[in-house]
Amino acid sequence: MDEIKSNNSDNNPKNNSSLKRIGNFIKEARVSRNKSIEELASDLKIGSHQLQAIEEGNEDHLPEKVFIKAMVRRISEKLKVDTDFIMSEFKTERKEVNIEEIVQEVSIKGKNDRNLKNQNSMEVIIFILISGILGLLASSLIFNIFSESFQNQVPKEELINKN
Repeated sequence: MDEIKSNNSDNNPKNNSSLKRIGNFIKEARVSRNKSIEELASDLKIGSHQLQAIEEGNEDHLPEKVFIKAMVRRISEKLKVDTDFIMSEFKTERKEVNIEEIVQEVSIKGKNDRNLKNQNSMEVIIFILISGILGLLASSLIFNIFSESFQNQVPKEELINKN
């Protein structure tokens, strides 16, 4: 039963929060210095359950965020870990990436791109048709004007015969 609960807690977005990452750093530093949770908690004068909650990233068992930050600062200073780096992790919230949402966004964008391309190609075709019709009308008008002017001219043979 505990195994099922731990698997469900891994899917919880709170466990992917900055506190979870910070807790992992603290746990690694504590283990590398061969200190137990109880020993470190006693040195810092905090509850071992609170230290364990920080390492697990479990905000439900901790006080307000201001107090959590103060505890994390004290813990990192005690373990001689880069305090500035750990405190900066509080500021960087990383959103959990959902693959399905990304796939949907990409497919919607692809459909929008295809619709835009289809719309643009229709506009080009309409522009070409209108240009062709206008060109045909203009050329027929010019042809009619020149053909009328040629018909009104007297042929050279008639001029020669008259003289």
